[in-house]
Amino acid sequence: MEGFITDWLNLAIRWFHVIVAIAWIGESFYFVALDNSLKPPQDANQRKRGVFGELWHVHGGGFYNMQKYTVAPPEMPDDLHWSKWPSYTTWLSGFGLFTVLYLFAPNTYLIDKNVLDMGPVVAIFSALGFLAAGWIVYDSLCRLLGTRDKLLGISVGLYVLIAIWLACHIFAGRAAYLITGAMLATIMSANVFVVIIPGQRKMVDAMLKGETPNPIYGKRGKQRSVHNTYFTLPVVFAMLSNHYAMTYTHPYNWAVLAIIMLAGALIRQFFVMRHRGQVLWYLPIGGVALMAAALAWTMPKPVVPQAQAANQPVLKVADIAPVLQQRCIACHSSHPTMVGSAPAGVMFDTPDEISQNAARIYNQAVTLKAMPLGNVTHMTDAERQKIAAWFQAGAVK
Repeated sequence: MEGFITDWLNLAIRWFHVIVAIAWIGESFYFVALDNSLKPPQDANQRKRGVFGELWHVHGGGFYNMQKYTVAPPEMPDDLHWSKWPSYTTWLSGFGLFTVLYLFAPNTYLIDKNVLDMGPVVAIFSALGFLAAGWIVYDSLCRLLGTRDKLLGISVGLYVLIAIWLACHIFAGRAAYLITGAMLATIMSANVFVVIIPGQRKMVDAMLKGETPNPIYGKRGKQRSVHNTYFTLPVVFAMLSNHYAMTYTHPYNWAVLAIIMLAGALIRQFFVMRHRGQVLWYLPIGGVALMAAALAWTMPKPVVPQAQAANQPVLKVADIAPVLQQRCIACHSSHPTMVGSAPAGVMFDTPDEISQNAARIYNQAVTLKAMPLGNVTHMTDAERQKIAAWFQAGAVK
């Protein structure tokens, strides 16, 4: 019953998280595109009023004129749209999902004793500390380097690389990818909560008092917003990465993640520059090339089963069923004991189900060694070799 309830919590929170994330990313991408597409107004009166740039849209049967002021409009409107709640709800729902899936089961998801032997309490606090430290270090870099954007960009990039390496040497590969993405997502949401929105409020408050707003708040907000847009695609991959064990189970999983995140940043840069009127095809080509390199690097080598004696019979389903019964059935069953329902609907209750999933079993348990998750049921190398011998002999029923 506990696993069933956890699965429903997973479903509800994940769905909500995806909904609000779409809202946040869509809104964020729109404003970045708008900011990079602005052109100086042709109307002299608009320029006198402080309009920095404008963009005309046609959409849904109507025309829209978007304007940006150098600092603020001469008169503050009564109704302002504050772009913040999609960010906050995305982070809160993401943290809730992370808690339900990872923090509630650290032995299964956070810990890989082959990476670092630690207890569940240490693993939980390490994960939470990683998220907090990510923001503290990043924010310190921004405050230290100020408006030296190029130097700051390089420094943040190197810091993210170090964080990826650390995560992959502390946590299980699957968790390391997710925690790295969660760290970047925490930075993104904290940028909105700590810097962007408070700065905008100070500008609005100054105007309401009849004072000239300090432009530094706008500059800082723009800087953090730019960082957020380059983090977006890497974060999206990190959130999806748990479905792709060939990346996080690689011996150099930290480098694989760094390559894919860099590919995401290059592709995002293409769209940013395109909105400025510059079509730089080398950016998406570079991103695709990096993805192709990651694919080639993670290509699994065939597992050679141990040699068998000439008179030794070919292994059949009945020979490996006891291994699956002992190591896998706790999850992959019509009545699992460790989860609410069999992951991806994959079950090994009957010989037919085992045969139907032969390739999946071989790939996950032998090639990638991603299953059992965290090897919580202690599948041995000899058992993996047995599965390999069965599959490579034709997965005989």
